[in-house]
Amino acid sequence: MEVSAEKERDMKFSDLQRREFISSLAGLSMAAALHGETRDGVIYRNFGPTGERVSAIGLGGYHIGVPSEDEGIRIIRTALDRGLTFLDNSWDYHDGDSEIRMGKALRDGYRKRAFLMTKYNGRTRVSAARQIDESLKRLQTDHIDLIQFHENIRMTDANKYFAPGGAHEAVMAAKKAGKVRYVGFTGHKDPSIHLHMLDMAAKNGFHFDSCQMPLNVLDYNFRSFAHQVVPRLVAEKTAVLGMKPLASGLIFKLNDVDAIDCLHYALNLPTSVVINGCESLARLDQAFQAMKTFKPMNEAQVEALTAKTKKAALTGSIERFKTSEDFDGTTHNPSSMG
Repeated sequence: MEVSAEKERDMKFSDLQRREFISSLAGLSMAAALHGETRDGVIYRNFGPTGERVSAIGLGGYHIGVPSEDEGIRIIRTALDRGLTFLDNSWDYHDGDSEIRMGKALRDGYRKRAFLMTKYNGRTRVSAARQIDESLKRLQTDHIDLIQFHENIRMTDANKYFAPGGAHEAVMAAKKAGKVRYVGFTGHKDPSIHLHMLDMAAKNGFHFDSCQMPLNVLDYNFRSFAHQVVPRLVAEKTAVLGMKPLASGLIFKLNDVDAIDCLHYALNLPTSVVINGCESLARLDQAFQAMKTFKPMNEAQVEALTAKTKKAALTGSIERFKTSEDFDGTTHNPSSMG
């Protein structure tokens, strides 16, 4: 049977390398725990070397647009009331409605409790600047704590970002104007694309404050951001933001793991934040339960957990955000890139 290029690449990661990797992550997880703190069952971790502390689980912005507006606002405010601080969003989620709902939720003093992040699609200075200003208006705030270049999913994206007249110029102008505080990028396709963006940043003398990617029990064995990107981010002191800890809910196709296990795995990585979609108060309760019950996992525990999903992971059929265009918002709406 012919082995795919992706599978062959993952198979090259030897058992010895895996054991060394798990051991190093265990040490990093313990270090994160030592440099973090827990208050009232909520874990807070350092946002890289910035001096900021953020909740170890963040509230995903896309899912806020799934229930009714009133329920979405209730979920955001309940999360903040219970001590969660990191809020995720994006200019293109539900055609801007997720940001609008979050802006309404952040009225009445709630903005002061939040570390607010959103993303933009624009690849040019003009389109990125316009989208940042639109996000500020929707979110009803004068500044965004973290702005991120959305969907770094093509090798050409990094080149466009740093090109003359590219999005980087808009972000730096927004930062100078006090509209944004920290700068990062996201992507869900392939670790090599993330590494290329980091290479381009170094070439241009720039250091990203954060980097966001899928980190879940499936990722461990397939086209792995945890194996290939996280160690570099830690070495370069860039905040690690995990997303899709439940593989956009597709993990529930499997019977061998549950949501708490999956959240524990992502928390066990040296993440500053694990961004989790909560379209209901029940899902929000689950996130708080995961933080309350989390304990650093040893090598044997990580191996046992990820072994349960290895066979399914290697097919690539569950992490479809890596293997298909189904989750590629910029592909479905190319005009948003400018």
